[in-house]
Amino acid sequence: MSRRNKLYEGKAKIIYEGPEPGTVIHHYKDDATAFNNQKRDTIAGKGILTNRISAHLMTRLEGIGIPTHFIKSLNMREQLTREVEIIPIELVVRNIAAGSLAKRLGLDEGTILPKPIIEFYYKNDGLGDPMVNEDHIITMGWADPYELEEMILMSGRTNDYLNGLFAGIGLTLVDFKLEYGRLWGEHGELYIILADEISPDTCRIWDTESKKKLDKDRFRQDLGGLIEAYQEVAVRLGLIPREGLIKGGDINESLAASLEEIENKLGASRNIRSITRPKPTKGQPQH
Repeated sequence: MSRRNKLYEGKAKIIYEGPEPGTVIHHYKDDATAFNNQKRDTIAGKGILTNRISAHLMTRLEGIGIPTHFIKSLNMREQLTREVEIIPIELVVRNIAAGSLAKRLGLDEGTILPKPIIEFYYKNDGLGDPMVNEDHIITMGWADPYELEEMILMSGRTNDYLNGLFAGIGLTLVDFKLEYGRLWGEHGELYIILADEISPDTCRIWDTESKKKLDKDRFRQDLGGLIEAYQEVAVRLGLIPREGLIKGGDINESLAASLEEIENKLGASRNIRSITRPKPTKGQPQH
């Protein structure tokens, strides 16, 4: 691993140069962080689970026409993706009040929102990822109206699909974070595609009946059992056997290595919709 060309290291992943132009390798670490990296720990096996869950959800979204950066899984901890220019905005889709929304607005955790809310955050660790609005995004040039509208539309479709997917396996999608990237075509056309990851690291997921938290809040709130929670999500998605891959910090390497690889066959041949020419319909000011 040390001989590869490392492009970037974040809190949860390391990005390496890919084997072909236009590709990169995402290595999922076992690091767990919270509160803008103020709280951190290493939890054996977390990267295996987040890698597998995210790869699966990306391929499911590709199946309904949401273009993603995911190409295929490479091993237990790594996946091959398209290289994109990350747009420095996080979109947080909220269905139920929890976390910072509940604190900011004085809502009881678990309050079902009348309709989903999409919030925007500027990706900047030094500033603590501040919340911003659409005017900030356009005025500061982080994304233009065409790109912003495309991200909002895709986030809504992603929310609809994931809500149904999780409801079918007894889980409730409380909220989740999405990131997008720019992909440039051979003739200068621009595509916006889903990037980063979708996993219990970036979602709040509760058991529908018990309301048990099966996401990173177990680490944030010192609830314990993070690996067990992530494995429960993976089991219900049909990604790992019921007995799990990690017990007491020990990883069943042979079982993990034997799991079927995940490949984005649809994405390899998809004609992604270009946003180079269409005009935005929401009437945002242009710059």
